[in-house]
Amino acid sequence: MSRAGVRALGVDPGTKRIGLAVSDLSGTIASPLLVLQRSKSKQHDLHELARIAREEEAEIIVFGLPLNMDGSEGKAAKAAVAEARRLATLVDVPVEMHDERLTTVTADRSMLEAGLNAVERRKVVDKVAAAVMLQSWLDSRAAQER
Repeated sequence: MSRAGVRALGVDPGTKRIGLAVSDLSGTIASPLLVLQRSKSKQHDLHELARIAREEEAEIIVFGLPLNMDGSEGKAAKAAVAEARRLATLVDVPVEMHDERLTTVTADRSMLEAGLNAVERRKVVDKVAAAVMLQSWLDSRAAQER
């Protein structure tokens, strides 16, 4: 018998905005949730993420890891790891890192194909990128269970 699904919150951290996505209750499909504008306080942002995780009844938080194209950790990846570690101290669920390379490119391309203009895409690209990253995590988890 396969493991039960998991309710996951996907976090795509950016310098100006944080994209958020959630999985369905079966842990099969990721959907864009919202875009959180960064405040001047990283601590405030982390508390807001923790609040949203509780509100969404997340059983795990999947935090995007922006690796360089060669797979190495640059400045952005190190910052994401540090932020994920701080978030883990504020929530009672696991926080796991997942490679998010090309998620924004993939999200932007799919919205372009759907006919959204640049202004429309900019408003939602972060949460769509979070959904792309979370879907990748869900798919890799399902493949491991087979």
